[in-house]
Amino acid sequence: MKLAQLCKAAGIACDADVQVTGFAIDNRKVAPGTVFGAFQGARVNGEDFIPAAIESGAVAVVAHPEAKVEGALHIADATPRRAFAALAAQYFTPVPEHIVAVTGTNGKTSTAEMTRQIWRMAGERAASIGTLGVTTPDESVSTGLTTPDIVTFLSNLSGLAREGVTHVAYEASSHGLSQFRNEGVPVEAAGFTNFSRDHLDYHADMEDYFRAKMRLFDEVVSDGATAVIWMGAGDSGWNARVVDHATRRGLDVMTVGEQGEAIRLTRREPTQLGQSLTIEHEGTSRTINLPLIGAYQVANALTAAGLALATGIDAGQVWDGVARLQPVRGRLERAVIAPSGAPVYVDYAHTADALEAAIAALRPHVSGRLITVFGAGGDRDHGKRAPMGEAAAKASDLVIVTDDNPRGEDPADIRRQVLEGAPQAREIGDRREAICAAIAEAGADDIVLVAGKGHETGQIIGSGENMRVLPFDDVEVARECAAETVGTAE
Repeated sequence: MKLAQLCKAAGIACDADVQVTGFAIDNRKVAPGTVFGAFQGARVNGEDFIPAAIESGAVAVVAHPEAKVEGALHIADATPRRAFAALAAQYFTPVPEHIVAVTGTNGKTSTAEMTRQIWRMAGERAASIGTLGVTTPDESVSTGLTTPDIVTFLSNLSGLAREGVTHVAYEASSHGLSQFRNEGVPVEAAGFTNFSRDHLDYHADMEDYFRAKMRLFDEVVSDGATAVIWMGAGDSGWNARVVDHATRRGLDVMTVGEQGEAIRLTRREPTQLGQSLTIEHEGTSRTINLPLIGAYQVANALTAAGLALATGIDAGQVWDGVARLQPVRGRLERAVIAPSGAPVYVDYAHTADALEAAIAALRPHVSGRLITVFGAGGDRDHGKRAPMGEAAAKASDLVIVTDDNPRGEDPADIRRQVLEGAPQAREIGDRREAICAAIAEAGADDIVLVAGKGHETGQIIGSGENMRVLPFDDVEVARECAAETVGTAE
């Protein structure tokens, strides 16, 4: 495709009769005919690699007006990430007919994946993109970031469309939204789960964090799209502000939850294998047996149901799908039953709110003690560490503070900050040792929660050139610890 055609379609001024063969933001991936995006990041300035990209064959460079570009067309823009995304979106075609996005602090992964499951059970060829990677119609998964870079994101969408996928749900993280990693494709509906402290190592404050989230509703979704917004009984004012944003944009607002108008949750009762829900939708009350535990799983499931309804799925098929939802990897995933009979759950909770929600989800199912094992990640928001400790100590009977992904920080310093919120907690730095200790201690009526890493299969040690990722899967480690406990007992 000619660059001039791409520019015209994207509404960008440029007149270059050159053939475009691809897009790249990594100069090492540039080939002859590539459009190179040179962006200023927190640690690396892409403008430093412009000469190398041109030497490799870049025909155009999208960068700030003041960037130095010699030997290729300079597409200058004050917001180069946005301009690059607009161009790339014209190149990577086709895309699936139905695309929805999910944002919020917690629950993005589960909601996007549950939406995919509901679509699949309704007979659609569906996929999801996010923290778990790309989950395709045949259930295969390729790992990735919550929101991949714009080139990967758009090429994934185009590739899925060429494989016959018609429905895609993707996670829209605050990082991805602020860096224009989700741009250029028609988004039919957007879901909002909840909002609480996270990523303040990246965002200036909570308002800055919220503004990044709101780009999804203010700018990214298509005109006339549907905004599916969770409105729980105890929600803070953030979700109501999302409704305001969606209303001002002229979106079709669908609120869901105890305070929802489109889908109202009127009753929730725990059952042995999940929970019984009574909902009201389109003037009809119905009872659904959700095969998942936890109040926040209800929020995720009903938000996913709203997204499925917004894309035209028949209500009967949607509610049938909700009743058959499967757990999402690393989200209150039951890893093993300890030799004592105590179930061990693994969850991705890595904020105070998420930790509190995971513990609250398990509490109705425990008649003995709830034992929580968790830590906090290094090189991330320090301010959430003590609150995480407080949340765990307040709702658990025994807390073991351990290492998460220490990255470039001293693990002992991280644990110390967490322990400020949980001074009575037990400290076991080695994560495997901590998990094994919890399982060995658990009695028949107890439940063990291992929180923080969820689906992750590695532990990040060090940073920069010294960074290492050691194999570590909480689910597998829990199973190994349970097996070792059997051996010890024998």
